[in-house]
Amino acid sequence: MELHDVWFVLIAVLWTGYFFLEGFDFGVGILTKLLARDRTERRVLINTIGPVWDGNEVWLLTAAGATFAAFPEWYATLFSGFYLPLLLILVCLIVRGVAFEYRVKRPDEYWQRNWENAIFWASLIPAFMWGVAFGNIVHGVKIDKSFEYVGTVWDLLNPYALLGGLVTLTLFTFHGTVFIGLKTVGDIRERARKLALKLGLVTAVSALAFLIWTQVDNGNGKSLAAVIVAVASLVVALVAVRAGREGWAFMLSGLTIVAVVAMFFLSLFPNVMPSSLNAEWSLTVTNASSGPYTLKVMTWCAGIATPIVLLYQSWTYWVFRKRIGTHHIAVDGAH
Repeated sequence: MELHDVWFVLIAVLWTGYFFLEGFDFGVGILTKLLARDRTERRVLINTIGPVWDGNEVWLLTAAGATFAAFPEWYATLFSGFYLPLLLILVCLIVRGVAFEYRVKRPDEYWQRNWENAIFWASLIPAFMWGVAFGNIVHGVKIDKSFEYVGTVWDLLNPYALLGGLVTLTLFTFHGTVFIGLKTVGDIRERARKLALKLGLVTAVSALAFLIWTQVDNGNGKSLAAVIVAVASLVVALVAVRAGREGWAFMLSGLTIVAVVAMFFLSLFPNVMPSSLNAEWSLTVTNASSGPYTLKVMTWCAGIATPIVLLYQSWTYWVFRKRIGTHHIAVDGAH
């Protein structure tokens, strides 16, 4: 296996880690409107991800940085062609981070309600837009012989990509609902379990349609295996939710996300960005990659830094592993 193949796999792993972790972050943000009944319950939901949400976004920064360094042609075409959707996602992530911090700065109801609304919308929009973006990458976009995107933003809003957005939106919300069931006690936990069962059914229908469509258009034997794992893990996750086994349900909903992202990249390889105009104009792991020396230096850096990041994040989740409930929220506290 060549180094450019190795870095394609590593970038796939980084995106998988990001969607696994940030997926339930987005889900919790959306659930502040769907599940929480009052401000105290919204505080509970936000506090479940308070210590970890910013660490989860490190995976996105690393994935983008690795793409820039390992596959500069892919990065240039992707970030120029998808400029407006990615800018919208970036703005939402900034607003979301500010909302988490500024929500507690003043006790006024109007102030806190506005920032909580910002958390909801800045979680929902990226959860949908990431599916649209990756749907277009897998399906193929208008790339010319100079490896430049020549389509419009409206070309990105095609039925396949929109279905992909619906899948990531429902899947992340389901993942977040299971996470809330795992991290809370009392009435919130029970209502999260009931909501997860309903969301899981909606997710299963949309995901099955999308996965079959992808497999028919771009699939192969390896991507078919990922599709089977995704469907099976989602079904078993619903069984675990119904049985009240939140830990198993969370790992299985996470496995569903892992399998879906794996299906994306297995369908792509050896392309990194297919051209819908001419297959010969597609970006591949070969024509989009950096030189061997750059990839070799990156490999050494990744080998040293990655275990440190994994250990630190694992320790963070261990420290903040306990469940919380409304009785943990101070009456006059804003956190």
